[in-house]
Amino acid sequence: MYHTGLQAPTDMSTRDAQTPTTPAAMTVVQLIPALHSGGAERSVLEVARALVAAGHTSVVISAGGRLVDQLEREGSRHITLDIGRKSPLSLTRIYRLRRLLQELGADVVHARSRVPAWLGWLALRGMRPRPHFVTTVHGLNSPGPYSRILLRGDRVIAVSQSVRDHIVRNYPDFDRARLEVIPRGVDGKEFPYGYRPEDDWRERFFNRYPQLDDYPLLTLPGRGTRLKGHHDAIDLLAGLLSRGVEARLLMLGVLEDGREAYVQELRQHIAATGLEGKVVLSEPRSDVRDVLSVSALVLQLSTKPEAFGRTVIESLSLCRPVLGYAHGGVGELLAELYPAGRVPTGDRERLVERAAELLRLAPPIPPLDRYRLEDMQQQVLDVYAGLVRVGT
Repeated sequence: MYHTGLQAPTDMSTRDAQTPTTPAAMTVVQLIPALHSGGAERSVLEVARALVAAGHTSVVISAGGRLVDQLEREGSRHITLDIGRKSPLSLTRIYRLRRLLQELGADVVHARSRVPAWLGWLALRGMRPRPHFVTTVHGLNSPGPYSRILLRGDRVIAVSQSVRDHIVRNYPDFDRARLEVIPRGVDGKEFPYGYRPEDDWRERFFNRYPQLDDYPLLTLPGRGTRLKGHHDAIDLLAGLLSRGVEARLLMLGVLEDGREAYVQELRQHIAATGLEGKVVLSEPRSDVRDVLSVSALVLQLSTKPEAFGRTVIESLSLCRPVLGYAHGGVGELLAELYPAGRVPTGDRERLVERAAELLRLAPPIPPLDRYRLEDMQQQVLDVYAGLVRVGT
């Protein structure tokens, strides 16, 4: 067993989830381009689930996707409308969106991406009474007029302190009183501390990937894009093997339609470094929890800062160590929760050294007492309720 962790600082605390004094029933409409996968999409489902549990009406408008079935099973309504396409034709959907919001009797409209925010904001301009407008900044977007739309919300949610700092630095005229940091959270029931998968799952997994069995497993979760640091992960494994540290690498979720050229580039890099048979490239999987739980080390090596870093808290919640670059939301989380896994960005030599150290003896990880899903859900519902109760 590869055990890890860090004692939580005593001067930090997470607000306990409380039931706010909310209106008898709110209708909240979330706007997002599509519901395929991703952190913003998962946040939509998590907030929708909390709205339904609290007795409110939850509606999501998007172009659809594989998560729609789950959304509807959990009690929300989905309306299919392509509001995420970066095209002038998207402006033709403003009237349709306005009509939908009027028919739904929306109290709050929550936009989670730039194109939906533009369309939502323009739709609301023609409505009387006007629903309250909330936006979430999920990424470190390039500053400018196009991205500024996410700051037009009556309340603006930043998913990390890194995102908040990015907003304040690039938009010094922004009214910070409308800005609130609400980090994403991890469900302790879905990612329980010390979880280990059933024997039959292990048998199926290692039968599927026999080259990973009986070796410390490095797992890099992430879609097939260069920004996720797959090349750095390959070089990390090569560095470990050159030091006599046996390990194997799983690049989880890299095999996606439309990413064939990039995957071929990775395969060439693997061959050039002599790692054939020691690296597995996989499609996205629904059993991420199980894969993380059998990993000796979870990697977060994005070459550009990320807004948050959900797999950091998911892995630590499972009591699995994380190694990542010290920038953006990932660096922020590691500095707070697991500094032993924090490495200067792009320092591949230090990356190999730290990985070897963690594989040999990683610090123990206590159960997470913050970044809980229920805290995030309650804080977002409090934002909605505050707007509906007192206006903007």
